[in-house]
Amino acid sequence: MTRSVQALAYARPSSLESTASGRLLGLETAGGLTPHGAEAHPRFFAGFLAAPQVAARGLLAVADVAAARYHQRTRPRSLDPVVTGNGDRLRFESFSGCGGVYARLDVLDEGLAGTETGHGTTNVDVNDPLREALSRMSGDDPMYLRVGPEEMAVTTLGGSVVEKKVPLPDRWLRGFAEAQVASARFDLRAELTGAEAVRFLRGLPRSPSRGRAPLWVVQAGRTLRPTTRPGAGAVCLPGPDRLAALERVLRFATGLRVYGPVPDGSASAGAWELTLPGMRLTLTLSPDPARGFSGEGGVLEALATDDAAADAELIAVLLAWEPRIDPADLAEQSGLTADRVRAALARLGTAGRVGYDVADAAYFHRELPYDADRAERHNPRLVAARRLVAEEAVRVDGEVATVTSGERRYRVRESDGALSCTCAWWAEHRGRRGPCKHALAVRMVRRGSAVAAVA
Repeated sequence: MTRSVQALAYARPSSLESTASGRLLGLETAGGLTPHGAEAHPRFFAGFLAAPQVAARGLLAVADVAAARYHQRTRPRSLDPVVTGNGDRLRFESFSGCGGVYARLDVLDEGLAGTETGHGTTNVDVNDPLREALSRMSGDDPMYLRVGPEEMAVTTLGGSVVEKKVPLPDRWLRGFAEAQVASARFDLRAELTGAEAVRFLRGLPRSPSRGRAPLWVVQAGRTLRPTTRPGAGAVCLPGPDRLAALERVLRFATGLRVYGPVPDGSASAGAWELTLPGMRLTLTLSPDPARGFSGEGGVLEALATDDAAADAELIAVLLAWEPRIDPADLAEQSGLTADRVRAALARLGTAGRVGYDVADAAYFHRELPYDADRAERHNPRLVAARRLVAEEAVRVDGEVATVTSGERRYRVRESDGALSCTCAWWAEHRGRRGPCKHALAVRMVRRGSAVAAVA
């Protein structure tokens, strides 16, 4: 597995302190991007929290996911949570070490007591002493949150005193993009009150569910009923133990919303959102505990188009750290079709520049320190498809194409815009994990032919 190392440099450790006017939670920031460019220690927020204990527990939940491996459990070095300021909210995000769980805490305007946030993205230091202090918090004494250095300290910081070097596997980078693409296909499937949410989640199995058939749930009156069949309105719950991080804030829950795609009979990803006073905590689960998001293939079609790279550059100029991005507005501003805007957003997602919020049913802007070209270079199916095209291994004859790979030939057929293949990958997944390398190569050749014909 290819890895890079992300160096996180903080001016001092984050800490939770008691003062005469209440608690002070100082979250230190590493280098990040803002509307003014790169900053060593950006400042995003300074103000009182409306629900201090809930926010503290929510931050711990996000840190729990960053430190967890739900498949083949070992304790890896975790990446500190990412925080984005969007003007009206703070978003704290993390990904599990196994790449199968994406967590996000949205502290909304009402949770920030109406105080505006800055704009930009950075990592925040969540160290072990801070975790211990936050977990011991009780009561709801006033808490002042500072994200970034104190105003007077900004000009006096003489260099970083805390440095963390974290291995960053390529599959984590691809996972952020794949989770976003999957979430954009979700609809609200079920909704529970706070009391029913607590009852349902506390009744779920706690032990790892490796090798078991996926659990499905469907709304039945005021609660959720487990079922073994993915009927109408059902949502897949693969690995219920992966929702463990929600326990941190469960007693504060005001409701639970469950999102998922239209059931097609196979295991699928889903998002589980706890609504809290002034904030939301969402866990998005991959279709299988043993399967991270990185191999889902949702971004392959977008990465395979030459247009997507240029379109992404255009769309990136129109992003302005907005908490809600409407593709229809982007299409109108850019002059691109809705399909090309969606492909451009998928490509921007591979560089961590956009995410998707199921509660708002909208994209949002952030800037993670990732490289879209790198995600492309280390995607095995995409690399293999480009090689097949370069070797002129694709022969197109109407709706059917023949792809020569090694000593074998595969037939790829197009029907209603969808491609199918005679290879073993297609037989196993039927397009549920994106196109196989042969279909992807055919798509590239067809698009190349179309471009040549227009030219």
